[in-house]
Amino acid sequence: MSVSFLSHTISVACLACAIEAVFGYPAWLFRLIGHPVTWVGALIARLDHRLNHSNDTPGRRKLKGVIALGLLTALPVLIVLLSLKLLSLIATPLEIHILEGLVASTLIAQRSLWEHVRAVLYGLKREGLAGGRKAVSMIVGRDPEQLDEASVIRAAIESLAENFSDGIVAPLFWAALGGLPGVVFYKSINTADSMIGHLTPRHAAFGWASAKLDDLINLPASRLSAVWIILGAMTMRQASPLGAFQAVRYDARHHRSPNAGWPEAAMAGALGLKLAGPRVYGGVMVEDHWMGNGRSEAIQDDLARALRLYRRACGVQGLVLIGLASWLWL
Repeated sequence: MSVSFLSHTISVACLACAIEAVFGYPAWLFRLIGHPVTWVGALIARLDHRLNHSNDTPGRRKLKGVIALGLLTALPVLIVLLSLKLLSLIATPLEIHILEGLVASTLIAQRSLWEHVRAVLYGLKREGLAGGRKAVSMIVGRDPEQLDEASVIRAAIESLAENFSDGIVAPLFWAALGGLPGVVFYKSINTADSMIGHLTPRHAAFGWASAKLDDLINLPASRLSAVWIILGAMTMRQASPLGAFQAVRYDARHHRSPNAGWPEAAMAGALGLKLAGPRVYGGVMVEDHWMGNGRSEAIQDDLARALRLYRRACGVQGLVLIGLASWLWL
């Protein structure tokens, strides 16, 4: 991988990060054309319908899932590569560079994640527990009616930490490595995992490849996300970088997910909380290790601190990307 290629891809990641932080993905644009993730989702749904048959053996469904994963990653990436090749005939390198950053920005969720989690805090403040439950139901899969206020707040913070990794750090990591094709590659796999990578009778075999590959490609970002949170905590008086480091060291590897434990442990330790632990999904109790050794009775101020820490962690990541891009361009 050449220095010139890396300087290009990292600057694309910088541009995408900045555009998304300022503008997000406009609601009017979503209403007009949808979103790139919804386009990939439509392809996944079609492949699921055409290839995933209940009368197939588990082995055959697993094989078809591998084929589906290959198609849904190769097709979007090939479309992007072909589009960039055609654009090179009519546009300048600078124009193509800006366009890459603009399109890549649609695959990052810094602003929308902050808005969704902030809505939980606003819901609690304005409408009490009912408002918090309604807002948190938009970002977690748990039955909100089973959650008290502390559980609503913990769920929101856990979602903030986990999605910081796979919704922001991971797309930017793959954009920095591969530019727009890199981030499209990542989001195709991540979207497939969110749609079919579940241990349900329909998808346990068919979605096996998507779930495993998603775990693999998220490994670097999950570790980086913990680093960004620790560094962000160093800039914040109401957070403990040492607590974040210790929680990551002792608890992250015990999470039932190979990746989610890293940002969740860092966030828990930084805020002096306990996150994850046993919780209910679809009426079924899921046993999990606690991340952190602080309070489990989270309060609204903890959610406000988590949102501030999240923004600082995003800022740390942005500064690192700018620093790397500047160093490579010199």
